[in-house]
Amino acid sequence: MDLQISRAATQQSDIKSQLAKSFDLEPSQAAFDATIDIYAKVSNVIPEADWMRHAPYILAINKLKKEKNAAILGHNYMTADIYGGVSDVVGDSLQLAIAATKVDADIIVQAGVHFMAETSKALNPSKTVLIPDSSAGCSLASSITAADIAKLRAEYPGAPVVTYVNTTAEIKAVSDICCTSANALEVVNSLEGDTVIMAPDAHLARNIANQTDKRIVYWEGACIVHERFTAQELREFRSHTPEATIIAHPECPVDVVAEADFAGSTNDMVRYVRENKPEKVLLVTECSMSANVSAEVPEVEFLGPCNLCPYMQKITLEKILWSLHTMSEEVTIDPAIAEDARRAIQRMIDLKI
Repeated sequence: MDLQISRAATQQSDIKSQLAKSFDLEPSQAAFDATIDIYAKVSNVIPEADWMRHAPYILAINKLKKEKNAAILGHNYMTADIYGGVSDVVGDSLQLAIAATKVDADIIVQAGVHFMAETSKALNPSKTVLIPDSSAGCSLASSITAADIAKLRAEYPGAPVVTYVNTTAEIKAVSDICCTSANALEVVNSLEGDTVIMAPDAHLARNIANQTDKRIVYWEGACIVHERFTAQELREFRSHTPEATIIAHPECPVDVVAEADFAGSTNDMVRYVRENKPEKVLLVTECSMSANVSAEVPEVEFLGPCNLCPYMQKITLEKILWSLHTMSEEVTIDPAIAEDARRAIQRMIDLKI
């Protein structure tokens, strides 16, 4: 482990020194002033001292985007400097999947984890798709293989397979249709038959099973961010802060969702806060999302606890700049796998839900 940390630190140092040869990345008042309009959108969640450090990178990234006709797709779990500073499109997995088919750019930079970049590539085979750090994986995506899907099909012959977009292109390619937490119920109910296979998130599947008449069978996968929340934790929080509204993601365990005042996808959670503007909110999801929503709705007080995704945290301004500057790391998918994955993703999008 120490050797891995040492290698990562060396690599980061090398990137920083190489970037310094091409860009002026030293904090300066000039860079701060040049990005003041952007900073105004996030000033309540990023201190001025931190923005002073971010500003040179944001200037360089936004300039490169124009020069190379690139667009950055930023997931809700990105840190506020990326989400508010350089992202051209922001949203949850479904929003980014749809946006990937509509961006007028030659290059897509995925500010998110690897399966998201694969989704963008599958939907845009002629575009160059970059991910700033290819090691930004996902515990959920890595929990299942194509052989596991084949096993489920053999156990439940004829049952359609719905896979979460939080999966690799290989898994999407052996699925009938994809879903996100925003549309999982509608996708399941759109399918024929009384039994549906859902993979790989067991918590999402159990939560959907509570809302449909269909029989749901599922794979025992989980998100390391959402599975760590407990119902007892929420009950204790509510006892100390009864006036707070608790909003949970359906990747959380069933008993956690049951304790919440509202449960929904990341986009649904954002919409709920925008429309209802509760005085105090606990978002039972990834930490960075609270900061990003808070920047938009400053009158709402966001409370802890929350959990950080170590994979999402791998994406930084520095790595985004390096990726655009050097055109690395490019995401490629075997054409045959990409075609089948695209079919499953597009079938979801075509439902228009």
